[in-house]
Amino acid sequence: MPNIDIVQLLTGLAVLLCSLTVHEAAHAWAADRLGDSTARKLGRLSLNPAVHIDPIGTIVFPLIAIVSGLPIIGWAKPVPVNISELRENWRQKFMMVAAAGPASNLALAIIAATLLRVVAPVDAGVEGVAAQSQLAPALYLAVRLNVLLAVFNMVPVPPLDGGNVLSGLLTGPMADVFDRLRPYGFLILYGLMFTGTLWTIISPPSALLLSWLL
Repeated sequence: MPNIDIVQLLTGLAVLLCSLTVHEAAHAWAADRLGDSTARKLGRLSLNPAVHIDPIGTIVFPLIAIVSGLPIIGWAKPVPVNISELRENWRQKFMMVAAAGPASNLALAIIAATLLRVVAPVDAGVEGVAAQSQLAPALYLAVRLNVLLAVFNMVPVPPLDGGNVLSGLLTGPMADVFDRLRPYGFLILYGLMFTGTLWTIISPPSALLLSWLL
């Protein structure tokens, strides 16, 4: 049996749950502002984590990552978006809805980094800040996790948010080709994960953002 730090486990799950909740609520808010009230009518325009939890992506998968020592990552229930409600310029509006999720994670990372500088205003790494403040390790984790979530979700492969953003940027035949690839998005994503290519893609921008924030 691995030596599991219960406090670290619960802290990681709490930070992930809050981050995913804000991410999905941001999608719902953007969709509602742009004319699609579907998420609001289903109760998804909320900061209540219970309405966004996916049992596998929000609980089981992160637990496996924490126990195995892997980077914490996960997902919540996707917010439904009715494209027909977005009406004209629906591609651009759908792109904005998709971008709202990663943007909210970047905002959380900036807020957590700012608070971290207040409670632990020295560059001492996670061990150093842990010795200075009980809140610092959670803030440090919040910065890293939200940066990872933002960059991961912006990978331009459907069904990730980055795929939907790219779909909004493409026009004409290129948009049609991309739409035909959408049903195979999960296969492409799994291929990137299992070959290690996904980490190669997200590692450099994540490291750059973390160097700015931390």
